[in-house]
Amino acid sequence: MTNDLHQPLTDEQVAFFQKEGYLGPFPAYSQSEIEAIWQRARLKTFDHSQSVFGKAESTKDPISSYDRHLDIDELADHVCHPAIISKLQQLLGRDVACWRSEFFPKYPGDEGTDWHQGDTFAGLNGGKDALRWPEGSLHGGTVTVWTALSDVTLDMGPMGIIPGTQHARFYDESKAAAYSQDKHGLVKNGVARGFYGYDYRDLQVDPDWTPDESKAIYFTMKKGEFIIFWSTLLHGSLPHLGETTTPRLGYVSRYVPTCVRVYPDADTLTEFGRTVSLEQYGTVIAGGEDAFGHNRVRSQTTRGKAFNRIP
Repeated sequence: MTNDLHQPLTDEQVAFFQKEGYLGPFPAYSQSEIEAIWQRARLKTFDHSQSVFGKAESTKDPISSYDRHLDIDELADHVCHPAIISKLQQLLGRDVACWRSEFFPKYPGDEGTDWHQGDTFAGLNGGKDALRWPEGSLHGGTVTVWTALSDVTLDMGPMGIIPGTQHARFYDESKAAAYSQDKHGLVKNGVARGFYGYDYRDLQVDPDWTPDESKAIYFTMKKGEFIIFWSTLLHGSLPHLGETTTPRLGYVSRYVPTCVRVYPDADTLTEFGRTVSLEQYGTVIAGGEDAFGHNRVRSQTTRGKAFNRIP
């Protein structure tokens, strides 16, 4: 790729992000690069021997896809990619930590993902904060980087956002939504939208509120591109209509300033009906430094590969 990957954000782009809550798509890899990287990484995803949360207990167990950057070399490099981190440093400050990554596959016929916001991430974690910003912070949540590992067309279930909605909270994550396998396959406003065994409407502040989908923007993308958005921005996805046999595949990495506490006072994570130990877990300092020392930090993967921190 050209040096365009490392072009800094303009002042106008930074201001747009602060107002509307998203930016992109931007290129991170050429299509041939991402194809080669994913071909190598995909085979490694089947080996959970060094993954921090172990093997899936069922086909609907998203925790098994969490944080594979902590054991797969290609993903370890990706979460520290200069084209990504240099932009995040303009948005979050020099000191940036990656605290979670996960895969979001959508196969032909799969339902969409319901509109949601993520602030403390407590709603799916039994009411326990996964993130805690310093008292008095103007922000909350995390900055999400959604990278396309496949081309994404409108019929394949693209990511969507509703601009500017990060400035309000439509969900109360202290309510702690209940997980159930029966909550797969929900239909909302005529669209099949679920949330991996939760009904995100259970967390609504106003039970009668519905998102204004007329303002939604959906991202068609080329493989190797990424978008950036606040997790507190209303976001979701459409169903994969099955007009092609190709699955839509996204890889998400999530970032916060190093001042944010991650899994504060917790030794376990409970989501999707499963509890896992945080013993091997650690945040990754992807940019700058950690001047606080209040989070678990990993300087290398479980296989001994050092992370390529951006100064």
